[in-house]
Amino acid sequence: MTCQLKGTGKMKYVNIFLLIIFIAGCKKTDNALKEKSVYPNIIYILADDLGYGDVSCLNENSKLHTPAIDKLANEGVLFTDAHTSSAVCTPTRYGILTGRYNWRSTLKRSVLSGYSKALIAADRLTVEELLQKNNYHTAFIGKWHLGWDWNIIKSEDWQSGPLGSGKDPEVDFGKAIKNGPNERGFSYSYGFSGSLDMPPYVYVENGMPTSIPTDTTVCVDDKGFWRKGLTGSDFKHTEVLSHLTDKSVQYINEQAQNNQPFFLYFALPAPHTPILPSTEFLGKSNTNFYGDFVLQVDDVVRRITEAIDKSGIGNNTVIIFTSDNGCSPKANFAELKTVDHNPSYIFRGHKADIYEGGHRVPFVVKWPQKVKPGRKSDEIICTTDLMATVADIVDFTLPENAAEDSYSFLPVLTGENYKSPIREAIVNHSIDGRFAIRKGDWKLVLWPGSGGWSFPKTEKELKGLPEYQLFNLKDDPSERTNLVNDFPDKVEELKALLTGYIVRGRSTPGKPQKNDEVGSWPQIGWIKSGH
Repeated sequence: MTCQLKGTGKMKYVNIFLLIIFIAGCKKTDNALKEKSVYPNIIYILADDLGYGDVSCLNENSKLHTPAIDKLANEGVLFTDAHTSSAVCTPTRYGILTGRYNWRSTLKRSVLSGYSKALIAADRLTVEELLQKNNYHTAFIGKWHLGWDWNIIKSEDWQSGPLGSGKDPEVDFGKAIKNGPNERGFSYSYGFSGSLDMPPYVYVENGMPTSIPTDTTVCVDDKGFWRKGLTGSDFKHTEVLSHLTDKSVQYINEQAQNNQPFFLYFALPAPHTPILPSTEFLGKSNTNFYGDFVLQVDDVVRRITEAIDKSGIGNNTVIIFTSDNGCSPKANFAELKTVDHNPSYIFRGHKADIYEGGHRVPFVVKWPQKVKPGRKSDEIICTTDLMATVADIVDFTLPENAAEDSYSFLPVLTGENYKSPIREAIVNHSIDGRFAIRKGDWKLVLWPGSGGWSFPKTEKELKGLPEYQLFNLKDDPSERTNLVNDFPDKVEELKALLTGYIVRGRSTPGKPQKNDEVGSWPQIGWIKSGH
């Protein structure tokens, strides 16, 4: 570069000195900008109640063709033995954002309602806060279902906590919520409080409701079901999925123009009830409304991935696609069986259950810059592992009191040498708060039944069954043969391991931590009784 300097004597030297400072400053600024863009953009796409067998790249007999998810798998890593931390949504979402098993929180069973108070404690580190500390812009769009604090005027017999805790409270929707996504580390947030079948049906953007609901809506159709509740004038159940996708695409397009890396947590409300496929997908699956809705979810993945590619940021963007638990029985398994489709694939049970169908889910990761395409991994991973993996990506050292149940699977993605298995064992949890632990091929269920909604569940059905269930998943992936009486030493080994995880407050190496106390905890009665 050639520079012409005007001035003589001392003034000339001053100009040269200022130019040197200016050039040095420019280089420093350039380096700072480059440092900002070293880390990848990270996008979570979390489906709601999507079964393992609903994705065609995982189910050779699937009657549903999911080209966008399959393409994502072909361009990245497809995990075939991935699990959610719970068989239902609120607990899994807690684990995704905190890297901690949900049963360590105050929610020991079930899920929250749309009016429940915030579940994530203010002093608990979340993945979005971790990324904010590393100069990320962070955004949540979609279904929150982790509780936030509405401005409650009158509550009558309502109590914050699991779904079904009394009447809906009276809320002042003209005031901002508290302890929502923004207070937990999201720079931008847009979504609703519970599931799409739980009132209130109100969008909240950066803490403020976008409308004051005056109408009441309800749907009693089995698949299209949503509970009676207040509904905002801008909230249309049939349009929610496409509306949230539009918001996510807009966010991606805007952030692609900046050099700052971003994190998008896009939590879909589908294919959970109400099962409401839009007109263009009706009848497209040749199964039922649920199958049509799954195809719409697949199209959401297409829209997100296309937005990333068109924005020119695909090479250094991590896309993680998974589901929050297995398929719900609201999909109508009996109907789907008539067309030879099983949302749980070869696995027993479904959403809410301790069996594999409740928590074994599709899990795909794409990252062109670091991850070789077209790979499959049978490494056992959990949705709690997302936090340690992200921390690994941005070279962040997790404190002792965070991500107590999170193991980084970054070496699996990059193909680096690592000691398998990544995690010693994985803990499963059902809607009733029942436990199972899996180590290698062996899985111990510390309950005689499903712990959820499938057989056996009632007191009559459970009567006379063995206290525990032991399965070898390599030989018996469908969990049909209980080996509890054949391998008593294996039962004791796994029970002792699970007991240690619970008592120590963590399943990762490190200083013991405390679980959140709520009084009685009957689901761990075997620890207190010594049985």
